Amino acid sequence: MKLVLMGTNEFVVPIFDAILSAGHEILAVFTRAPKPVGRKQILTSSPVHVWAESKDLPVYTTIRDYNFKPDIVVVISYGVILRDNVLNSAPCINIHPSDLPRYRGPSPIKTAIYNGDTKSAVCLMQMTAELDAGDVFMRQEFDIGQNDTNETIEKKVSEIGSRLVVDYLSAPEKYKPVSQTGEIIYTRKFTGADEIIDWARTPEQIHNQIRALGAGRTKINGIDVKILETHIKDGILEIIKIQPSGKKPMDWKSFINGLRGTQIELGK
Repeated sequence: MKLVLMGTNEFVVPIFDAILSAGHEILAVFTRAPKPVGRKQILTSSPVHVWAESKDLPVYTTIRDYNFKPDIVVVISYGVILRDNVLNSAPCINIHPSDLPRYRGPSPIKTAIYNGDTKSAVCLMQMTAELDAGDVFMRQEFDIGQNDTNETIEKKVSEIGSRLVVDYLSAPEKYKPVSQTGEIIYTRKFTGADEIIDWARTPEQIHNQIRALGAGRTKINGIDVKILETHIKDGILEIIKIQPSGKKPMDWKSFINGLRGTQIELGK
């Protein structure tokens, strides 16, 4: 089958690799353009870009270059709105990491973790002009553990998504589209402000915030810190890993030892 692949993020790479390994002909790979990263603002290609070049596949970083007639377009975490020139060129399918129509939009995994959900799903769906509104061909649920993070859930989604899309591409005619039903919930992009910890929230809410966003920012005894990992034990929030401003990440005990017995003041 002749395919065009569109994606950007790290968790997409194993799915695209599984598609390639299944023997399909990849006409082109579309991904986001390289962007400056880090303090030195080094221009860095996306993980999908790096993968495509390693496989000697043609890579395009602007959707304006699209001029293909594939059998199917596979789109996963691309981050670019598709126009009619793509949507009308071939059937377009998408792997979406939520139990649609719950959590349409840009941050379904982070939102599920942030809200403390214990279950979600991976949907293989038909793409339409309306955001994440297409019919669903395949759906597989998965559990979200109490200490799962965005990173661990992305790995689960990669594994499930790889199986779904390879099965679908082997015989698309077997899978009938089913309309989405239920309450529609849209997600939003999280920002740095969402990382700021409000210590008036419950331990569970703070734990969910940190594992969803990768860090929670606060002050401890006047020191700006990022809390990188927490656990909940007997209803109490335990800090596991922390990073003081300007220093490398360290475990909580090492940080406490550095305070030399000073009483801990959170958020001050």
